[in-house]
Amino acid sequence: MKLFSATLLTITLTASAFLCQAQTVPLQKQAEFKPGERWYDDKGELINAHGGGLLYDNKTYYWFGEKRGQSASEGVTVYSSKDLYNWKNEGLALPKSTDPQSEIAVGGLIERPKVVFNPKTKKYIMWFHLELPGQGYKAARAGVAISDKVTGPYRYVNSFRPNGHMSRDMTLFVDEDGSAYHIYSARENYDLRLVKLSDDYLSATTQDTLLFSNHREAPSIFKKDNYYYLITSGCTGWDPNQASLHTATSLFGPWKLVGDPMKGPLADKTFDGQSTYILPVQGKKDAFIFMADKWNPKDLKDSRYLWLPVKFENNQPVIEWTNEWDLTIWKPQKAN
Repeated sequence: MKLFSATLLTITLTASAFLCQAQTVPLQKQAEFKPGERWYDDKGELINAHGGGLLYDNKTYYWFGEKRGQSASEGVTVYSSKDLYNWKNEGLALPKSTDPQSEIAVGGLIERPKVVFNPKTKKYIMWFHLELPGQGYKAARAGVAISDKVTGPYRYVNSFRPNGHMSRDMTLFVDEDGSAYHIYSARENYDLRLVKLSDDYLSATTQDTLLFSNHREAPSIFKKDNYYYLITSGCTGWDPNQASLHTATSLFGPWKLVGDPMKGPLADKTFDGQSTYILPVQGKKDAFIFMADKWNPKDLKDSRYLWLPVKFENNQPVIEWTNEWDLTIWKPQKAN
């Protein structure tokens, strides 16, 4: 009995020492992207920023996304990074309201948040797809919030249907002239629309147009050499499907369907993911990162991120699967 107790004590002390040691070991810095693998923040916790988008501000990237529980919508989180590999948790940029009468109270949905900076007002503006508490996907509204600081806290402003149109999956795009646009799924996701925003980015103007009708969602957009490239997903719930690429020389169209830009294993299922944003990489010429979510409906918090480089073949974007990659695939852009 004494021998057993001594052995048990030794095991316990050894395990305790190991745990103490493990807690003091700093997290290993990440130096590459590994699409689909678990991605941890500076505290060693899973990054929880789904359906998100990025903003580059003051030499720092900020990643905004849906904070999710196993299924619940818990607000908008924000992370910061200097290198795109390692992320610091900056907390909740827009928490759910504790007021049961609020449009952003617990029980509703905040999805696909995107943030842009307005140089005229010096404010940070957040748009998102909002569903009201207890109504499922009935409301189909665009929500807007504002902040003096990039990390927030953001103050909820209001929600609406742009020019009376339903608004679900969405993204924001700021063109080179500073004009901002809201691209959104309407008419039960059978239409994809674009509307120009007001000068303060807080509301929709009447410059609103139908891009195409093809039951698409999850829009992501970028611009290169005076061409706009728009990638969308089909509407199959949480199940992955084939992506499509449209191009145009004007945001208001006409938009030309090019085909599926994905290449490699499971390309016809967008590598088991769904588009959310396309990031221009600072300091690198013609460098863009395609961002997608690999949704896990059984545990949305553990949905994974698929970040892949955008390549160009015959002047058309191609997104090819790779298990690991880093930013050295692009040469640094020379300073002017």
